[in-house]
This record gives sequence, structure tokens and C-alpha cells, in this order.
Amino acid sequence: MTRIHVQTAAPYEVTVGDGASAQLAAFVAGELRRARKAVVVADSNVAPLHSAAVRSSLSSAGLDVYDFVFPAGERSKNLATYGAVLDFLAANHFDRTDFAVALGGGVTGDLTGFAAATYKRGMAFIQLPTSLLAMVDSSVGGKTGVDLSAGKNLVGAFHQPCAVFCDMAFLSTLPEVWRMDGMGEVLKYAVLGDANLFSKLEKAPLSPIGECAIAGCIGMKRDIVEKDEREGGVRKLLNLGHTFAHAIELLSGYAVSHGRAVATGLAMSSRAAAKMGVLSAADCVRIESLVSAMGYEAHVRFSVDGMADAMLSDKKVSGDAIDLVLPQEIGRCFVRRTPLSDIGKVVSDAF
Repeated sequence: MTRIHVQTAAPYEVTVGDGASAQLAAFVAGELRRARKAVVVADSNVAPLHSAAVRSSLSSAGLDVYDFVFPAGERSKNLATYGAVLDFLAANHFDRTDFAVALGGGVTGDLTGFAAATYKRGMAFIQLPTSLLAMVDSSVGGKTGVDLSAGKNLVGAFHQPCAVFCDMAFLSTLPEVWRMDGMGEVLKYAVLGDANLFSKLEKAPLSPIGECAIAGCIGMKRDIVEKDEREGGVRKLLNLGHTFAHAIELLSGYAVSHGRAVATGLAMSSRAAAKMGVLSAADCVRIESLVSAMGYEAHVRFSVDGMADAMLSDKKVSGDAIDLVLPQEIGRCFVRRTPLSDIGKVVSDAF
């Protein structure tokens, strides 16, 4: 087992390893001993696979356990589903000493966390990620929220989990398409701050990654989040590839999954940076080549104008500018404050 301590305003620990979820009952009995009830929130894909075991574990800790299951997919990450979770908690008389368990991928974690952040002005929740993407990225850091028709994650709150258990055994049931989704975020971390990981991916672009690499990505995010919990500065670096990615997801009607969109966004960010003269042509080629070698699209089929318009709806827009994260070299990136009037040129360069 690897344990990673996250020293945010409300500190917590991330446990990574095969069988990590077996520690759930002991954690609850110790840290959440005032709780009487727990709700396991899972989507329609994950619930049949893992909910029974989690319910049994929580019941062994003496809790009344409830299930909330919603239709799988990004389209469920909306205000309607969020409201349904809140109504469920109220109907079953949950109070602020009780807690929720987010059992699933990024959609489940974001949705559950946002409901926990706002129900009765805040209740505890535990992240139990079952996807690679959620393990390496979305389950850690406290970002929660839902999408609007105008764009991704436009409604939300910062609300840290009280614990995260990344059980490697869950990955054995993960379809290949979702493993690839998670590898898009792994690639982001390699470009962002781990040139050695990037080189390892170049040597074996289609190989699965293990506990050590997953813990390494979590540790990188932990280090950034501890410096800037609420994304006022350095945490913006974690959005590498995401401004392009969110536009791709929006324009595709979320048919393109997040991790795949991030990988394409990395290629686009690299081309834009190379055109600006801040990234070498050689590193740009390496990034584009690895994106393709890992099975992702390095280019988009949408128009320049369509991408630019979608990017203007991104939550990172502030005033008359947007913060774009661009690579300077493999393993080092920076935030460039970009006037909205220049977005069309940046997108054109990224094509």
C-alpha cells in the first residue's frame, strides 16, 4: 500500500494499492464514528459490479446503508441528477454527521462531492474511485460540480473528501476504452512535470501502468494542491490541455470522453506553444507522436471558429482574458494569460 497525505485545510489521506477498499470499514469506525447512515452513490455501470461489497463493508461498521444509482455517462452530471441526490438525502433523513461514498469515476466523484458540499451546508464524503482517470486525478483535490448546457463544470464547489481509497483491484473490471480515458490524464502529468514518466510512456505507449505510477501522479497533484487549494495561482497548471479538451467535449455532445479530449488538447496546446516560440519543434513532435502512439486523435474535426466559441464558455475565462496552460518543454509548463480577442489566433495555431 502507498499512503499519500494531503495537507489541505481539511487534511486527508489517499491510500493506493490492491485491496485498499478493504480499509473503508476501519476508517469509518475510527474517523466517522458519529455517523449513523451512509449512501453509496454509483452509476448504472459500476453499481452492479461493486456496490454490494461496499455496502457490506459499511454495514459491518454498524451503519444503515443506502444506494443511489444514476444513469452512467457525462450527460447525467447535471443539475437534475444533483437535485435528485439532494432529494434522496432529505427523504431519508440524512444529517450532517452522516456521509456519502462516491463509488465510480470522475462523474460520480464530482456529482457526489458537490451534493456533499451543499447538503445542509456540508457533509463528509469518501472517494472510492473505480476508474484510472478518477484515481490519478479527479478523486484528489476537492473540485466538485456539475455541467451546464453552456459548458463543463460551470457549477460547483471546493470540498475535500475525508479519505480516498484507490483500490487497484477495481481496475480489473475497467473496460479498455476507460483505461485509455485515464491514460490521457497520466500523459498530462508526464508533460506537466515528469519527463521520466514521459520517456517510459514513449517506450511502452500501450502498456498498463501500476501502483507506483498512479501514486506518482497523485503525489504531483497533491504537491500543487497543497500550494494552491482553491486555484488562485499554481493550481491552474493542472488544467494543461483542458481548455481545448472541454471545448472538444462540448462540441461532440460529450461523445468524446474527457481523457481522450485531454490527450488531443495536449497535442493542440503543444502546437500552439510551438507556433508562439515557447516550445521547441522537437518537443512538439514528441508530444504529438506519443498522443498518436497511445491511440488518441492528435487533431480535431471541428472548425477553428467552433472551437474558439466553445472555449469562450470555459470556466477559466475571467474578464477579457483566459488562462491557457502551455508546455515550455516536456516536464515543464506555464500559465499564459491570453486576451479573449486572441483566442481565434491561438486555436488556429493549435490546428
